[in-house]
Amino acid sequence: MGDPDILIVADAGYDAPRLAFLLKDLPVQVLARMRSDRVLRRPAPPREPHTRGRPPRHGGEFVFGQPDTWGTPDTETVTDTRLYGTTLARSWDRLHPKLTHRSSWAAADGTLPIVAGTVIRLDIEHLPSGATPKPVWLWWSGTDADAADTDRLWQAYLRRFDIEHTFRLFKQTLGWTCPKIRTPEAADRWTWLILAAYTQLRLARPLAADRRRPWERPASSDRLTPARVRRDFRHIRPTAACPAQAPKSTRPGPGRPSGRKNTRPTPRHDVHTPRKTGSATFRNKKSTTPRPRRTGYRSS
Repeated sequence: MGDPDILIVADAGYDAPRLAFLLKDLPVQVLARMRSDRVLRRPAPPREPHTRGRPPRHGGEFVFGQPDTWGTPDTETVTDTRLYGTTLARSWDRLHPKLTHRSSWAAADGTLPIVAGTVIRLDIEHLPSGATPKPVWLWWSGTDADAADTDRLWQAYLRRFDIEHTFRLFKQTLGWTCPKIRTPEAADRWTWLILAAYTQLRLARPLAADRRRPWERPASSDRLTPARVRRDFRHIRPTAACPAQAPKSTRPGPGRPSGRKNTRPTPRHDVHTPRKTGSATFRNKKSTTPRPRRTGYRSS
């Protein structure tokens, strides 16, 4: 059987069909949220005999905001959850966006591809915060999803928030992106140091006291977040053994002599957006009467 495909989970700010098209030769699947005003297309209907003219490339519209265009879902599951109550997940197979030569497809030549996937709509009963829940639309690069795949996909998307909070801890609390690193090797070493610090915070959770802010709720020792453990880590560190030797006293180096040029300049990487040759630049004006998006991805 081999290993399962890697599942890439992204928010609505990413062009999921574009990612799926670029990674089609790799064992990768893309799962991303879509805006609630998107419009996808069904597969082209079979061509009738003795029909003249160009065959259609797209079928009927699937408008997220118009339930009368959805039709009967291919799968439908109901699950009881602890945080969201009863959840209803429905999926529709082989839906694709109608792509145009703009944005990430501006430099593409010829006929644009058909990137079909599975659309999942998730409805929940309530939110933990008490806010009004809204439906979540997901697009998966795979097809022929069954009920088990549908439940696995929307649950994997919800797990994305745990990963996002972990990366935010790395950046804002542990300083993952603070140093100005020049080489990939140095970035790898610094990342491993951040992971080692994160592991220490996880292991020190039973030893830490809850030093919460005035607006935070009390939490037991087994529910402390790594950020809370870090507040009390200065009281834990003196009682922990240190395998390293005592640091040696030293002074900063002399640095580069005055008047000598830098022989190791920082590499600069050109960042550009592909654009057709000779194309004019237009300034997009946000419409006051938004309509369903019937074409490809456009950043908001």
